[in-house]
Amino acid sequence: MTVAQRIENIRERMEKAACRSGRNPNEIRLMGVSKFQGAGKIEEAINAGLLLFGENKVQEAEEKFPSLKKNHSGLELHMIGSLQRNKAKRALAVFDAVESLDRDELITALRAGVKSETADKPLTVLMELHTGEESKSGYPDLDSLTRGAELVLSFPGLRLAGLMTMAPFTQDEAPLRKSFKALFNARETLRKRFPLPDLFCLSMGMSNDFETAIEEGSTLIRIGTAIFGDRVQ
Repeated sequence: MTVAQRIENIRERMEKAACRSGRNPNEIRLMGVSKFQGAGKIEEAINAGLLLFGENKVQEAEEKFPSLKKNHSGLELHMIGSLQRNKAKRALAVFDAVESLDRDELITALRAGVKSETADKPLTVLMELHTGEESKSGYPDLDSLTRGAELVLSFPGLRLAGLMTMAPFTQDEAPLRKSFKALFNARETLRKRFPLPDLFCLSMGMSNDFETAIEEGSTLIRIGTAIFGDRVQ
């Protein structure tokens, strides 16, 4: 299948999953995870109507997306990989949002960068919660996540828009649903704790589990292989 056909197939599956759970399909966004994909493949996805992409590394995003953004209005790029503090300022120059906000030290680094780089435009961030994948990063529990949220909210240069998680890589639905429910419940807890009308996004679900994630409340799914095929390094 072509990239366009894969995207159409995924959108159909997204709509069916939303309908099964009584949700509006229009409230769920599709992100193309373009790690290791060349500009040509990304152009194919753009031509198929996809405008939201996620990258894992600052350097790779710097190499591919400035020219793509110049040629395609409305293109949006999110940082979804682990972000090193010493690359925070560089990330601000290429990414529209950071989803992988996983520790207080990174919040501090981003605050310093926002002051000098984008003081007139708040940086959208999602806080990452560890919900079951042993090898992945994220705030380890709700208490630390809440303290991190307080730190984000104390600085107007950052806009907290939601949460993100990496579920266990498994075909067993039970741990997947447990992971997704944990993120959903964490968002509801933060909503009760803080007056945040924009705290809406739940970034969860990938190629192998996005339908389950949608059934559990995801508003943004991150799809790589199911759109682009196997990664080319």
